Amino acid sequence: MSAPITLLCLPNAGGSSAMYQRWKRLLPDWISVMPLELPGRGRRSSQALICDYSAMVTRLCSEYLLLPQRTYALFGHSMGGLLAYGMAQRLRQLGESRAPRALLVSATAAPTRRGPLISNLDDESLIAEMRRQGGTPQEAFASTELMQMVLPLMRADYQVCASFRSDVQNRPLDIPLHVFAGRADTNTPRQMEAWRSETQSAFSLEWFEGGHFYLRGERQERQLMCALERLLASAGSDQRFAPDAQRVERTGAAIALSGQ
Repeated sequence: MSAPITLLCLPNAGGSSAMYQRWKRLLPDWISVMPLELPGRGRRSSQALICDYSAMVTRLCSEYLLLPQRTYALFGHSMGGLLAYGMAQRLRQLGESRAPRALLVSATAAPTRRGPLISNLDDESLIAEMRRQGGTPQEAFASTELMQMVLPLMRADYQVCASFRSDVQNRPLDIPLHVFAGRADTNTPRQMEAWRSETQSAFSLEWFEGGHFYLRGERQERQLMCALERLLASAGSDQRFAPDAQRVERTGAAIALSGQ
């Protein structure tokens, strides 16, 4: 069996930790899947939404540092990939023992290649954008009650993404960086390939059939799980890092510290 490692998972805009619950059954036991719940959704639905990228990264890092030290990697899809990148940059400043073993990002353009994003969309435009991305079930759009809950969350998350600014002072990471993308997504190969400049270590870019939410396809999900297992086996065996202080067991709960 490969060395134990915890995979911290961050959701896309409008998403929650629920999107990663299946992975606990699909990945081997030596990978502890730890979905991170963002304020304003799931178990944290009573908390105020965060609309600023830097504030969100600061909150996530401070909450994670309350947990026992462990061997871990970061995974994020779409907005989650951008947040995972921010966490990796922030946490490495605390020293090698606190840095992630690897950064894995999915369906999000590299920091230096992100196009402009309008954050103050009206409801009609926001719904049109959700339809374009393809991540929302069609029957959800027919529910006025559901849309009243989802739209404020989507708007706040779009503001998070729009408030991101690439910091030229950020040095490239010194950990492996692995990127996943859908061939039919609007992110271009150039935007995805540009992630290469964000690390001085190993880099890979893997393409899957499908669009922005390629990972919801049954075959693509299996392919992604195989890729994660392969890449995390390599990351977990890296001897530059200190061993786990404590193993996190696989549970059904998402991490949601603040305000519980």
